[in-house]
Amino acid sequence: MINQSLLFLLLLLGIGFIAKNNSLMVAIAVLLLLKFSGLGTKSFSILQSKGINWGVTIITIAVLAPIASGEIGFKDLTGAFKSSFAWIALISGMAVALLAKGGVSLLADDPQITTALVLGTILSVSIFKGVAVGPLIGAGIAYTVMKVVDFFT
Repeated sequence: MINQSLLFLLLLLGIGFIAKNNSLMVAIAVLLLLKFSGLGTKSFSILQSKGINWGVTIITIAVLAPIASGEIGFKDLTGAFKSSFAWIALISGMAVALLAKGGVSLLADDPQITTALVLGTILSVSIFKGVAVGPLIGAGIAYTVMKVVDFFT
């Protein structure tokens, strides 16, 4: 039976195919597989509530893998503090992590915002060849701007 959610996923799959975005296509394929296997009802709520945290954990593992493999060590760490660009990267990393902190709760609490952020990310990936980390960072930026607007209103 074709319904609105299936059409939406198929549209996104088409965009992912046109944009050659494997992550988007795999994500949609997994969701479709869950949906058609009958596991969707239970698994979708779990994915929605825990998926962002799982994703952050996987990204963190990927970022820490060079340390675990020995490619990056203390010598690299101390050398990095000698570069002004490394300091910029350090501050940027801290800023993004702080922005994303607010974004996690926003994504979990407001499905309307989530839809707009996901659509923005998909458009950026497909049109500008962006990378699909946008919803979390975008949510963090949105959360921060919303708090600033609340403060002044």
